Amino acid sequence: VVGQRYMVERLLMGILLEGHILVEGVPGLAKTTTVRALAKVLDVKFQRIQFTPDLLPADLIGTQIFNPKTQEFTVKQGPIFANVILADEINRAPAKVQSALLEAMQEKQVTIGNSTFPLEPPFVVLATQNPIEQEGTYPLPEAQVDRFMLKLNVSYPSKEEEIAIMDRARSGHWEEVAAKVSHKELGEMRRLIAQIYLDPKIKDYIVRIVMATRHPAELKLGLESYIQFGASPRASIYLAEVARCYAFLQGRAFVTPQDVKTMAHDVLRHRILLTYMAEAEGLSSDEVLKKILDQLEVP
Repeated sequence: VVGQRYMVERLLMGILLEGHILVEGVPGLAKTTTVRALAKVLDVKFQRIQFTPDLLPADLIGTQIFNPKTQEFTVKQGPIFANVILADEINRAPAKVQSALLEAMQEKQVTIGNSTFPLEPPFVVLATQNPIEQEGTYPLPEAQVDRFMLKLNVSYPSKEEEIAIMDRARSGHWEEVAAKVSHKELGEMRRLIAQIYLDPKIKDYIVRIVMATRHPAELKLGLESYIQFGASPRASIYLAEVARCYAFLQGRAFVTPQDVKTMAHDVLRHRILLTYMAEAEGLSSDEVLKKILDQLEVP
């Protein structure tokens, strides 16, 4: 995958931490290709589900089928029974389908009829949405968006990268990936990430960042007219986890304040709700977060 290092790194974090990821980007940025390749490298089962307005919860989780020979119902499991799920254009499906997916994300299990089936770990959902086309979409409610560990804004490749993509597409030469990481190695990596040292001062810094999104007036940041609602406690938990994972990927056994700063946007951008004034002034959540990070004292 050419030119999507940021996305590849964040998706790897999602799989290592078993955290779900929401990706916002226009079509054609190799989102499906990236996830498929990553699933192959990590030797996990991958399923892509295209969300459409006529999709039903049964199409996602499965259903009970009556067998006339045995006079019994048998369960036919849906595509959600995989390790890595690509939920393409999640905002195209109605609320009942979204809630079926989000229940599976939260509970790591699915109920079909009277039976409950646990989902095999790792279970990671990568959901995509197109930021441009909003006609005929069902926007995700705030409470559901909060369940995603990270929200990524995927941008276009650079000129050099696009030339490389063009050359590969013309030659038809897409390198095959072989499964390189076993489930055992994946578990070992998770164990190492959990042992990464997080200093109490860094923990305090993480909580101060999250608190600043909730009570900007108390910290005299001059942002109270821009933030309607701040981030939930999930943000502090996730920011600590992904900072550890980022440090691990950089080959360090401890977390630095810069690790926290690097990951803060991806963890917080979908958790703060801006006011109409912020929208009127053309301020994005990323710009508000930058103001918070620039003004807060770094340990």
